[in-house]
Amino acid sequence: MNKAEFTQQLTNSLAGLSQYDISRSVDYYTEMIDDRVEDGMSEEDAVAALGSIDEIRSKILEEVPITKIVKEKMTPKRSFGAGEIVLLVLGSPVWLPLLLAGIIVTLALYISFWSIIFSLYVADFSVFISGIAGLIIAVIKPGGPFGALFYAGCGIALIGVSILLFFGFNQVTKGLLFISKMIILGIKKMFVGGGKNET
Repeated sequence: MNKAEFTQQLTNSLAGLSQYDISRSVDYYTEMIDDRVEDGMSEEDAVAALGSIDEIRSKILEEVPITKIVKEKMTPKRSFGAGEIVLLVLGSPVWLPLLLAGIIVTLALYISFWSIIFSLYVADFSVFISGIAGLIIAVIKPGGPFGALFYAGCGIALIGVSILLFFGFNQVTKGLLFISKMIILGIKKMFVGGGKNET
């Protein structure tokens, strides 16, 4: 694929973005192609080295805030006619509650997502505090040497478990954040459209 074909496919794949974002992204990648051609690569090799159109599109969409994409998609490209305004007003008892319900469900899912992450670390912290309490009890109220050993052993074990849980919860959090990133990227792709294009 040459630079002109690449530019056309990339522009088409970003059809739902603002003209400014499309031009900025296309200019950036065409400049990369030009730099590689100046370094001695052929135009086709320079385009191939960038990766597929879908990979480039995903990188671009990751950088653009979802609010900007939604705003661009929802902003009317022309003014509404009188008939359309009347239909919007008459249909508002149907579409307005559905829109509000969609916003509330999205907000609830977002809060639930962060609540899961927060609750994992709260549980880990409570295990750690229990371990510290076990060590304190071993010193303050030992109940004989075996009692002191028992409480100290339980305290050390709980602190060890809390450290393991911390690293485990970090991995779970990374996984949840990756999933949320992929969901947001999927939503952006639905708004932008453009479909898959291969180099």
